[in-house]
Amino acid sequence: MKVTPQISLGEAAGLVKSGDTMIVGGFGMTGNPVHLLHAIAETDTNNLTYIGNNIGEAGLGGGRLLRNKQISKAVGSFFTSNPEAVAAAQSGDIEVELLPQGTLAEAIRAGGSGIGGFYTPTSANTPLAENREVREFDGKPMVLIPAITGDVSLLRAWKADTAGNLQYRMTESNFNPAAAMASKLVIAEVEEIVPVGELDPNFIHTQGCFVDYLVQVNLKLDDLGSSASVKSSAKKVSRSRMNMAKAALDELDRGDLVNLGIGIPTLVADLISEQHGIILHTENGMLGVGPEPQEGGAMDYPVNAGKIPVTALEGSSYFDSTTSFGMIRGGHVDVAIMGGLQVDEKGNLANWAVPGKPLLGVGGAMDLATGAHRLIITMLHTDKAGNSKVLPQCTLPLTATGVVDVLITDRAVFHFERGEMRLIKLMPGFSLSDVEQTTDANFTVALDA
Repeated sequence: MKVTPQISLGEAAGLVKSGDTMIVGGFGMTGNPVHLLHAIAETDTNNLTYIGNNIGEAGLGGGRLLRNKQISKAVGSFFTSNPEAVAAAQSGDIEVELLPQGTLAEAIRAGGSGIGGFYTPTSANTPLAENREVREFDGKPMVLIPAITGDVSLLRAWKADTAGNLQYRMTESNFNPAAAMASKLVIAEVEEIVPVGELDPNFIHTQGCFVDYLVQVNLKLDDLGSSASVKSSAKKVSRSRMNMAKAALDELDRGDLVNLGIGIPTLVADLISEQHGIILHTENGMLGVGPEPQEGGAMDYPVNAGKIPVTALEGSSYFDSTTSFGMIRGGHVDVAIMGGLQVDEKGNLANWAVPGKPLLGVGGAMDLATGAHRLIITMLHTDKAGNSKVLPQCTLPLTATGVVDVLITDRAVFHFERGEMRLIKLMPGFSLSDVEQTTDANFTVALDA
């Protein structure tokens, strides 16, 4: 049986060379090899290409490498949660390539599987598809994405045995299994190393053939950043936002598998009871999401896509990011509820970028918008200046085209059917005249439907 060498953090950091392309596991700071990254930050290694969902948090994980100016390029899905990453990209200190979250995970998996690339419907007809090959399959435009490989992958696992087999815990899997396959050199930091034979072969998530070195190091609360702990308190939610959440719940059917975005959609979770029979999915790797715990954090609980600790309901399951987005792109998610910046009368959605504003990330929105059977958008009807966000044509960069099935604003509920935008409900406190005066899009009225 192979024995995987156990080395120190310093020895591991010395294996990473200037100019290397690093693939880094983790979603936020969950499943993130924070200690390996901090050890590299103590070296003179520079000109690194950092591939991962995000660059840690400010001064934490990859954020420490960024602060030290050791990263020259970043490829990822969502950098907005680290304002220093946004500032570095806007100033030109680092080059940034954005990929939708599911596309990023699949590109890493493809690289580790010896596949040159793949076609995906995600990002078709959006700015992220510019300068990429697009072909039609079964009448759908699909974008060619090259596979991603690296010089070194850095992982975080919960347990390893001396043969290098790895187990992940709860939502700590995320990008780690794919990253383990995709580089010439793989280093895993783990909480515990046990003798070979102590891990049940049925529950090994990454096989030892992928792992070159192990580093044993224990997590502390400080390593988890904003997910370290949560103490629940009564949420102050406006009546209009809660009305929107209730309207979204009314659109769901018993047994639906539902993905909730951040913002107003998260309020829907507070309204769902066991009687609704709704199963909640979070794209970072969990089915059966329960409410936030009263207290505790990511040391004790899984986290959702907003990096918030949550509880697990009976029958819940965990999986990695490639499996999660296979569920989404494969049409196994019934409904996605997400926020929007603009929606137009053709059902086009813009929700990820505003030119000139510090937004740098698309996350899983493009995958969910094109993959879910039904898409519900919740957003305020007008911007702060009173301008309509419901338009004849979106003016912001598109997330997806022709995908919106239901639009819920603080003023009205619209359904998109057979190419037509139909007003089906007025929200409390608003009249038809109010909606007509503040909606630039063309729509028909079907309030009795």
